Amino acid sequence: MTKGRLSLKDRFRSIVDHIKKLQGDPRYIAMGMAIGVFVSLTPTIPFHTIIAIALAFVLKGSKPAAAIGVWFANPLTIPIFYIGSFKLGTLILNKPIPFDVKFESIQELMTLGLDVTIAMIVGGIILGVFPALLAYFVTYRFMLVVRERARKKRKASRNIDSSEA
Repeated sequence: MTKGRLSLKDRFRSIVDHIKKLQGDPRYIAMGMAIGVFVSLTPTIPFHTIIAIALAFVLKGSKPAAAIGVWFANPLTIPIFYIGSFKLGTLILNKPIPFDVKFESIQELMTLGLDVTIAMIVGGIILGVFPALLAYFVTYRFMLVVRERARKKRKASRNIDSSEA
């Protein structure tokens, strides 16, 4: 690991630490995370965070959790999400694929017009449902465990303090 650069493991640990520090009810935090993950699967990359925070506001989810959740989309996953969204959208909308997706870039995919954009949005919305539900339940359970451990730690600390007095 070079100085100033975090390993993948350290980055993941940093994200987990940020999630642990989020304030609010576990359901509120889980809702925000689910919204962020859902939005991350839509082909709206320059606006992911803005859309996720706006939806979190409307749907009463944690805005910071929504902002963290959009990082589910990253340089490694975005090509998979976008191509998957496009293929699923064209299948659902019964639109033919005008080229072999494997050999085209995402930029070229986005310049193919409104039909492609609509197909990607439809596909992205459908693809986003399962990961969003999974993110909700995993985050909810995670926050319950984190809060319970913190409660036990505080209780143990108070017991040590009172026995020393």
